[in-house]
Amino acid sequence: MKKTICLLPGDFCGPEIMEQGVAVLKAVAAKFNHEFVFETALIGGAAIDATGGPLPEATIEACRKADAVFLAAVGGPKWDNLDPSIRPEKGLLGIRKALGLFANLRPAMLLPELAGACLLRPDVAARGLDLIVVRELTGDIYFGEPRGIETRDGQRVGFNTMIYSEEEVRRIAKVAFEAARLRRKKVCSVEKSNVLETSRLWKSVVEETHKDYPDIELSHMYVDNAAMQLVRDPSQFDVIVTGNIFGDILSDEASVITGSLGMLPSASLGASGPGLFEPIHGSAPDIAGQDKVNPLATILSAAMLLRMAFGLETEAAAVEKAVRAVLADGYRTGDIMEDGKTLVGCKEMGRLVIERL
Repeated sequence: MKKTICLLPGDFCGPEIMEQGVAVLKAVAAKFNHEFVFETALIGGAAIDATGGPLPEATIEACRKADAVFLAAVGGPKWDNLDPSIRPEKGLLGIRKALGLFANLRPAMLLPELAGACLLRPDVAARGLDLIVVRELTGDIYFGEPRGIETRDGQRVGFNTMIYSEEEVRRIAKVAFEAARLRRKKVCSVEKSNVLETSRLWKSVVEETHKDYPDIELSHMYVDNAAMQLVRDPSQFDVIVTGNIFGDILSDEASVITGSLGMLPSASLGASGPGLFEPIHGSAPDIAGQDKVNPLATILSAAMLLRMAFGLETEAAAVEKAVRAVLADGYRTGDIMEDGKTLVGCKEMGRLVIERL
């Protein structure tokens, strides 16, 4: 199999973790007789420094031509004082929109090898944590119009608009129900329909879409309760489907309780064209360039790329097995370090995964 992957290393620790992710993909290609062609493009702060904007047109074109897009991390304090319209994060939002990526899938799983790093009480962690947050990416309060800051009656007023069309809700609901069919066949739709008209539409359309998936158990939960339940008993969840802003918050919560953001991958998918695969963590400017950052979320994102973009289930499973083998052998980066384990850096962790692969 020959496939083109567009690499977006981004900022601060981005190039470090991307190097390890690419090394693993090259090892997979060699082991399973594939050919992966890599093309690198600018995004985020790196693009601002080079071109004046966070998402050059050349990057959009390179991503559109690729079979998959592999992103590391964007942003950092270096660009905090820029106008919001050209900050690094606009590059990430922009490439999602340019590629029509409307569904973000964030798995949160507590690996047995990392049970000691879990932030939950031992009795809660013992019940297990294995869920996916399916977050709508292109609508909601992040993109709704009108938006802005203006002066009213002598005071500055900021405003944003939360808006969803029924088709936007229907297509993300379908992604969630299809994902549940490959898992434990349970979907929890999270909204705030006791307060928000947007959420009432959301709930109604999800229920309508559910009629096409009678094999899936559907439940509903208000977002504030869902945030509490994720800490109280995350084992009750299989697939959570929710809007953009609620999904942003809940997916970070679900992820961090596993022990470290440095362990968790994500995928952003559209109706057609290339998907985008990235670790959920940020650019870690405090440890960038020191060979300290955890590359495992990036490596596991590469596994999601293999599975979801190329249909290479055996290869994806081999990467995931190699990661678990390294952890089982007691190797840890600083963010997941425990007593009695062996501390390694970013490069060594990548090398160990490839060795077991």
